[in-house]
Order: sequence, then structure tokens, then C-alpha cells
Amino acid sequence: MTTFDKREEGFEKQFAHDEELRFKAMARRNKMLGLWAAGVLGKSGADAEAYAKEVVLADFEEAGDNDVLRKVAKDLLPKGVTEQQIRAQMTELLTQAVEQIKKSG
Repeated sequence: MTTFDKREEGFEKQFAHDEELRFKAMARRNKMLGLWAAGVLGKSGADAEAYAKEVVLADFEEAGDNDVLRKVAKDLLPKGVTEQQIRAQMTELLTQAVEQIKKSG
């Protein structure tokens, strides 16, 4: 194996690792967002966990955050929570999720 091949293999492994961490961070963020939204909706316990799972699953509908935002906004807009507040919460929770993953791994 040449130096170039080794370097290419290293980049491929790093890319795969980064993508795995990104996926974990987004899933964790979505769960935390679901739990936050469940609290706003007055859900707790198993109901809150079930709602959070719905939010996580909503992320598989399309690429990007719009599917998750749409799911949560549909439920929270009638409660007076704006799309901007949801987006801000998503940003804050992603930062927390990344930090948690860095600490755990």
C-alpha cells in the first residue's frame, strides 16, 4: 500500500467517523427537542418519551431539519411558540448534544 493509499484510507475512516458522530448528535438533538416540546405540550413520563420518539422519526422524512421543524411547529404553534423559538431551541440543543457526545466518547 502506498502512502497515498494509506492517506486516502485515513480520510475515508475520518469521514465515516465524522458522519457517525453527526448522525448521533442530530438524533440526540431531536430527542431533546421532542422532550422539550412535550413539556410545552404538558406531556410527561411515557407520553413525553413517545412524543420525543415521534420527533426523532420525523427526521427520516427528508434531508435537513425542515421535517423536524414542521412536526414540532405543527404541534407548538397553537401553544404560542414561534418557528424562530423552535429554531433557536434546535440550535441550542444541537450544541448540547455535540458536547454530550464528545464527553461520552
